[in-house]
Amino acid sequence: MKNVKVLLRESVDDLGEIGDVIQVAPGFARNYLFPFKKAIEATPENVKMMDRKRQRHLADVAARESEITAKLEALGQVKVVAKEKADGSGSLYGSVGAARIAELLTAAGHPTNEKDVRLDEPIKSLGTHEVPIHVFGEHYAGIQIVVEADATA
Repeated sequence: MKNVKVLLRESVDDLGEIGDVIQVAPGFARNYLFPFKKAIEATPENVKMMDRKRQRHLADVAARESEITAKLEALGQVKVVAKEKADGSGSLYGSVGAARIAELLTAAGHPTNEKDVRLDEPIKSLGTHEVPIHVFGEHYAGIQIVVEADATA
């Protein structure tokens, strides 16, 4: 059976981006792409209409990328200090976890959710530690956490 040309209304993994004209099996178009409004027939009018939507989509992607880049650069310069109770050998009595790091970042003017702090395990020693922060998609920024002994301990 002959493949049909369809115009993607949204980006579909392993097929293409919004506005791409692709060839697929008729059953795939009829049973999946058309019912879920992921594609429409590739008529000249539809291609013209989708080209405008694609331009808006590309502008949105570019704006998001610049926003992500700015946030990565800003977070890359961040160094926060956590004062915690510790013993004489430099081990903390407690630990510095994701919630505490998110709290320190928010206080430093970089609002961050606890789920975006990617710690393998809580920090349990004094010193400087590199902590990855999830920004968007596959983008991560590394921040510096300096854990100091609390003088009141």
